[in-house]
Amino acid sequence: MTPEQRIEELGFTLPQPVAPLAAYVPTVRTGDLVYTSGQVPMLEGKLHQTGKLGVDLGTDEGKAQARICVLNALAALKAELGELSRVRRIVKVVVFVASAPDFIEQPQVANGASDLLAEVFGDQGKHARSAVGVAALPLDAPVEVELIAEVG
Repeated sequence: MTPEQRIEELGFTLPQPVAPLAAYVPTVRTGDLVYTSGQVPMLEGKLHQTGKLGVDLGTDEGKAQARICVLNALAALKAELGELSRVRRIVKVVVFVASAPDFIEQPQVANGASDLLAEVFGDQGKHARSAVGVAALPLDAPVEVELIAEVG
């Protein structure tokens, strides 16, 4: 089963890649690594939700937003590679969580991204990760995800 088929089996749709919102490119490949730019939870050209965790959204809503971000990152990877089966391993994931000063569940929000990658790629989807609380993200996005993939 291809990663694309696994995404569909999980009940998700791989979107079209999100066009850059500023002066950057969606991916950069160097050697066997592809870095994605940060992906916010865009669906059909607009943010799915806005706001901060611990104020406007709860942890479960944040996990759902992180999944959307990962799907956008995977769409960017597919655009770079042609097919997701060329991903050998997800090496690193960074999840930025716009959150209230007293919100401490950034790792649980980030699990929305990590769990989906493991479901799509199996052991090759398990990765090193950082979950970082921030005061604000572009466009008032609640979550932003970037990843590094080893490719063949």
